[in-house]
Amino acid sequence: MSRRGNLDRCDTCRMHQTLCICSLIPSLATRTRLTLLIHDKEARKPTNTGQLATQCLQRSTVELIGVPGAPATLARIDADEQPLLLFPASDAVPITEFASCPRPVVLIVPDGNWRQANKMRRRIPGLAEIPCVMLPEADSTQYRLRLEHHPGGLATFEAIARALRVLENESGPATEAALMAVFHVMVSRTLWLRGLLRDDEVTDGLPDAAREANPRGTSATRPPRA
Repeated sequence: MSRRGNLDRCDTCRMHQTLCICSLIPSLATRTRLTLLIHDKEARKPTNTGQLATQCLQRSTVELIGVPGAPATLARIDADEQPLLLFPASDAVPITEFASCPRPVVLIVPDGNWRQANKMRRRIPGLAEIPCVMLPEADSTQYRLRLEHHPGGLATFEAIARALRVLENESGPATEAALMAVFHVMVSRTLWLRGLLRDDEVTDGLPDAAREANPRGTSATRPPRA
């Protein structure tokens, strides 16, 4: 049984108040600058992960796309920066080709469903001229909150973390680990709220406020693991 009820959400992390993860969000300094192009409809979803990623990174901005009556524009890119569009289009090259880029990278990440993200490249002036990059093959997604319709598809948060592992060179693995630590907590707390995890299966445990708000939520509806 779901434990969601009518709980209020945190304005910052979008989690239910008793499961807030704001205290766990790092402030990571990176050479790479992140620009998230988020579709208006995606921005409203509580399961969106791209916005959470921007909160973890000091050098990040969010551009809202698809607002009725508002033209889609690309934020300014300085002459000394190398823009890259993270999207697995047919002409995309491996992101590893830019691992030793002499210029600071501006990583542009479309955030929406496959159709929305594909349209952004065609409709936002200047975006089609930016080199398109794809991630190296790796483990499948650890995001279990939505059904993934494309093989190898990742949550936006995971894609950003894996891209920074490559682009940040020596500090890349530590950056990815710091991001994924927050991601795992967010996913497991949300699954717990849906009644799909037991208390003892939640990454880094449950806040006391969550247990107090859900006094009978000590076990999931499925049987325990063997």
